Amino acid sequence: LSLSRGGKMVYQRYVEIGRVVLLNAGPDAGKLAVIVDVIDQNRALIDGPKTGVSRQAIGFRNLALTDLKVKIGPSASSAPVAKAFEAADVANKWAATAWAKKLATRAKRASLSDFDRFVVKVNKQKAARIVNTEFNKLKKSAAKAK
Repeated sequence: LSLSRGGKMVYQRYVEIGRVVLLNAGPDAGKLAVIVDVIDQNRALIDGPKTGVSRQAIGFRNLALTDLKVKIGPSASSAPVAKAFEAADVANKWAATAWAKKLATRAKRASLSDFDRFVVKVNKQKAARIVNTEFNKLKKSAAKAK
């Protein structure tokens, strides 16, 4: 079994101390935390002092590894983790990622009322109508040119 394809490594995100993770289950789902220590092959010690995630052991199946990393030592306490989190500007870097934007869009759509969904539908129809009329004009002018 080869871990590389065509000379390029398959995995880009590794479980390592300082890796920023997104919690995808439990009461802290959707929040960011940092891996502080690896307990065993199934669990890690995480801490998220700036995001409201308490220091806890959590299974890897409940985490999603992000591309972001912070520089901390093994088993660092909450203060250095918070300082590194701020220094690396993780919150803003995360907000700029496509992943975070997609999650924000999903949350916004889930919170729409029935009327808001209706307004979105009407606006989509208006935009499509404008595009279609312009397209048909171009088609007509192209047909006349022949």
